[in-house]
Amino acid sequence: MGSTSIFNGKWALVTGASAGIGVSLARDLAKHGAKLILTARRADRLESLAADFNAAGTETRTVAADLNDPAAPQQIYDATEGAGLTVDILINNAGLGQFGPFCEGSVDQELSQVRVNCEAVVRLSRLFVPRMVERRRGWMLVVASTASYQPIPYLATYAATKAFDRFFAQALAAEVARHGVTITTLCPGPTESEFFKVSGSPSFDRGRQSAEEVALLGISGLEHGDLTVIPNFAGRAGAFMSRLLPVGLIVWTIERIIRPKKAKASQ
Repeated sequence: MGSTSIFNGKWALVTGASAGIGVSLARDLAKHGAKLILTARRADRLESLAADFNAAGTETRTVAADLNDPAAPQQIYDATEGAGLTVDILINNAGLGQFGPFCEGSVDQELSQVRVNCEAVVRLSRLFVPRMVERRRGWMLVVASTASYQPIPYLATYAATKAFDRFFAQALAAEVARHGVTITTLCPGPTESEFFKVSGSPSFDRGRQSAEEVALLGISGLEHGDLTVIPNFAGRAGAFMSRLLPVGLIVWTIERIIRPKKAKASQ
């Protein structure tokens, strides 16, 4: 018996699909009967994943592209929608961070966060969402973070980019809802993924949620038309408290909790 999901038989494009939440989102979409277009920087990982999906009966294609390159979104579009594939589901998942004092971190990594977490999301949305509006059918999931609910010292740029993602997605959702297009923002907390290795963050080692559970709740929320999905209780509680407590108090507390050990020792 085939899937009864609204995603059954539709093409889903997943960015950052080679690891972590991206892989899990792709797997959950496949369970809903979607066909997959996987994109990420690492072509070898993509090809290996595509082989697994195809062997399991999910039609899968890959597009190797680095979203740090402003030309990558157009490259992805040209290889998919521009080549005749109807992309009904866009998963803006790719992202990165950098942990540590802003004044000491890599400038290139700080700017890469803006390009990948923000600019690429806008470019991809601008390419694919208008086609969805024309068809009066489509879904977009933007992976933000619980970090989007307050400024976070030592993850200053990351938290700011995720706040951008959340506000952008929620505003765009209101614009396109009457055209039959659903946009959901997924705001995970600490999740088992490569984020901590790439960002250099030694913090948040405990209480990480599995990428599989985050993906399951995110795709379910997208299917049901939810505006925002916060997939764990701690994240929902933190988002609620951020509306009640003064921002200055929140930031002061976070800074002292996650201050790098080197900075604490030199205080």
